[in-house]
Amino acid sequence: MSSFVVIGIGRFGRSVAKTLYELGNEVLAIDENEEIIQDISEYVTHAVAGDVTDENVLKSLGIRNFDVAVVAIGGNMESSILVTVLLKEMGVKYILAKAQSELHAKVLSRVGADRVIFPERDMGVRVAHNLVSTNILDYIELSPDYSIMEITAPEHWEGKTLKELNVRVRYGINIMAIKNGTEINISPKADDVIRQDDVLVVIGSNDDLNKLDRR
Repeated sequence: MSSFVVIGIGRFGRSVAKTLYELGNEVLAIDENEEIIQDISEYVTHAVAGDVTDENVLKSLGIRNFDVAVVAIGGNMESSILVTVLLKEMGVKYILAKAQSELHAKVLSRVGADRVIFPERDMGVRVAHNLVSTNILDYIELSPDYSIMEITAPEHWEGKTLKELNVRVRYGINIMAIKNGTEINISPKADDVIRQDDVLVVIGSNDDLNKLDRR
């Protein structure tokens, strides 16, 4: 289990925070709006209302001890940049920040953000899955219940055929394609063998995909 602090609980921040928590991680949500904090509190580990640009507030919450900080502040570009600077100075290991423009993104990178994303291009759910998993390469939410994931093949699957793995019965998922380098196998057959470095495109319910991620 990893620990995450999400600063700014707008639509994007809420999506990230809630998904990270559902994936079994410790999540602290911070926002200046008490009503928003009350609303998110049941979906995260801890929720705190406070001035996120106040260094003393951040220090009192032990921010430096979190593995990842997500700066998801909405329309206030100045606050977003200031919070990123404060987090970097406190020694937070990894900072992901939301940008509103290319210029904003450049500034965030220069002041210490390890990764800058644009909500229009990176859904909150996809970002959350990428943060907590080492084998998920991409994640696309099809609906509130179903998604497509692109993952590296687990080592214990290597050398086995799809028939032997029987993933539909064992894991509740379907393998849509297998990629290896420039090779792409669309609609793989039962006797196709999983090889080292294979990338699998799988589809299934979010519950089943989350279980697969932990195996």
